[in-house]
Amino acid sequence: MADNDAELLDYEEEDEQEPTAPDPAIETKKPAGGYVSIHSSGFRDFLLKPELLRAIVDCGFEHPSEVQHECIPQAILGMDILCQAKSGMGKTAVFVLATLQQLDPVDNQVSVLVMCHTRELAFQISKEYERFSKYMPNIKVGVFFGGMTITNDEKVLKSNCPHIVVGTPGRILALVKSKKLNLRHIKHFVLDECDKMLEALDMRRDVQEIFRSTPHEKQVMMFSATLSREIRPVCKKFMQDPMEVYVDDEAKLTLHGLQQYYVKLKDNEKNRKLFELLDLLEFNQVC
Repeated sequence: MADNDAELLDYEEEDEQEPTAPDPAIETKKPAGGYVSIHSSGFRDFLLKPELLRAIVDCGFEHPSEVQHECIPQAILGMDILCQAKSGMGKTAVFVLATLQQLDPVDNQVSVLVMCHTRELAFQISKEYERFSKYMPNIKVGVFFGGMTITNDEKVLKSNCPHIVVGTPGRILALVKSKKLNLRHIKHFVLDECDKMLEALDMRRDVQEIFRSTPHEKQVMMFSATLSREIRPVCKKFMQDPMEVYVDDEAKLTLHGLQQYYVKLKDNEKNRKLFELLDLLEFNQVC
């Protein structure tokens, strides 16, 4: 849990350097305390809500990836998480499942705030929430980003306030400043591709101002595919004793049951071939 009275990084100050340490395939740092690591071979072992397990089965997922195996058991306990793992390892499912597992929806209260640096990623994350909450009809998800009229966002927040808000920092801050988005009941604060937001000073200022509008006690989770050693101390200033998971080894990137193929084509043939494959093949996810 993070305390937003804690001093955050001064923009003029040099990023502090962490002591050098060995760089293992999976470097997991757990704070001292009563947390117990849980190892699971399937999603059922995480003791998730039946509604979530049904959605996971519908998606065709059977075994958690390495990063899910490490993070989900602690994330569903409300622990702060700082995670770096390359694309394709299922980082999004970690915070989507963890927040849905803990969410107890209250009308007209936003409990989960997820921010990312692009509108495309915000839209993708919102669809993941909808996919995994398909058997949780009381859960409402809203996505807000720039490039669209803010009036529509304000209407949604007033007439059909979502329990989960996904968006970009600029639009979220504008809604907070206009007092249309109330963050006083936030229990989970998530940054996806956090380094992209915290390395850019203007976006970092927006994130910090939004962070200060949330309660003292909340779960903070940050994820990225490229989390440099220089930016890790910046991330941890938003957290308290986070569990740190860094997955860097190529050998750990293989997901259970995943097969990959490629077809060599000229540029003008790609769309036609893609449409042919979509018609011919059965699939549960397209990236």
